[in-house]
Amino acid sequence: MDKRPIGVFDSGLGGLTAVKELRRILPNEDIVYFGDTGRVPYGTRSDETIIRYARSDMDFLLKHEPKRVLVACGTVSTVALPILKKEYDLPIDGVVEAAARSAAKLTKKGVVGVMGTPATIRSGEYERLLKSFAPGIRTVSAACPLLVPLVENGRISPDDIVISTVVSEYLAEIKSEGVDVLIMGCTHYPLLEPVVAAFMGENTQLVSPGREAAALIARELRENGNGNSPGRRGEAEYFVSDSVEGFSALAETFLREKVTGSVSLVDIE
Repeated sequence: MDKRPIGVFDSGLGGLTAVKELRRILPNEDIVYFGDTGRVPYGTRSDETIIRYARSDMDFLLKHEPKRVLVACGTVSTVALPILKKEYDLPIDGVVEAAARSAAKLTKKGVVGVMGTPATIRSGEYERLLKSFAPGIRTVSAACPLLVPLVENGRISPDDIVISTVVSEYLAEIKSEGVDVLIMGCTHYPLLEPVVAAFMGENTQLVSPGREAAALIARELRENGNGNSPGRRGEAEYFVSDSVEGFSALAETFLREKVTGSVSLVDIE
């Protein structure tokens, strides 16, 4: 048994969608979450800036002595994850590989869509991984720079004409290419699943990176015997780098449950 917590970080609150899955699959695990709300979004930054931010996020989480860290940010997972794995001596999981593996298994037509931040799409990591799992796959990608700020501001309702218009504009080419699987390549995007599903139609399966990564971590903890004591309810601590005001209300949207853990402000710089 390993009683240390699982550390999770994201550029903002999107990583809470991964926390939601971890708490569902691993209810006995403690979680320490850091949302870099003061520097969101990461996806429009340079690679150098993203790597610098990721290192500072990791350094903060290490103060809580996690047994492993989930990089619940598609941008960091595509740009900085190999560097983090070399520099830090503990298991570090991203949200990209598990999602790509799942999409490669699900597609019947061999045409997979990827929506993500500009940095994620620029990296080409999803395309590389998909081809490594199934060489014949064709990928159609779309950079969606406005989605993270809109989600962080609560614009997620299918009835919201702003988010519906932006999603349809970003995904028009992906839909026209006839993809049968779409990777929502940012952990903010699952909150837009009803909007995305309505536009793409019932013949397109949506893949959530946070959900796939949480399932992978659960399997590895079971296989390695590194889980927390069974039969207990895990606790969660939340940290943000900007105002904590209103965090609980917005976080409940991501978690689909009330925030029961403490919320603290961190000077990440």
